[in-house]
Amino acid sequence: MEAGGRDAVSARAGPQTTTTSPSSSSSASLIPYNLPLLSALLSCAIAQFLKLFTTWYKEKRWDSKRMLDSGGMPSSHSATVTALAVAIGLQEGTGSPAFAIVVIVAFVVMYDASGVRLHAGRQAELLNQIVCEFPPEHPLSSVRPLRELLGHTHLQVVAGAILGCIVGYLTRGTN
Repeated sequence: MEAGGRDAVSARAGPQTTTTSPSSSSSASLIPYNLPLLSALLSCAIAQFLKLFTTWYKEKRWDSKRMLDSGGMPSSHSATVTALAVAIGLQEGTGSPAFAIVVIVAFVVMYDASGVRLHAGRQAELLNQIVCEFPPEHPLSSVRPLRELLGHTHLQVVAGAILGCIVGYLTRGTN
């Protein structure tokens, strides 16, 4: 041990700094304070809540199940990953490895939502129409229909991304 109570390893590591967060006063906190995570979850919740109103606008009916379904306007997947990317970019900087990772993940998620999942939903719609035309005695005539609303249009993905940018920016830290 060196004088002052620091060993040789920690002396080489440089000065020790500690950061405090709002939850650091409670060391046994079950949910740590993580601004990017909170930003992403809030953005997802807002997007899912907004689906109630966009469904009402489009179909003129209230459907509370839309808050739990995938697909629809705006894309909660896009809102979530975009809010996460913005929050990490503001907190860690756009040159950080964490930001690079989350941007790539965001692009993959948004591409998947408007590509693969959208087309899978369209195929499910066609398969459901085919099954409906089967005679009642056909073994597949009584199968449960496939979920059709899986993916998003490009507009829904962009709307979710804009929502995520807004939420990510508005929930930024003050430091």
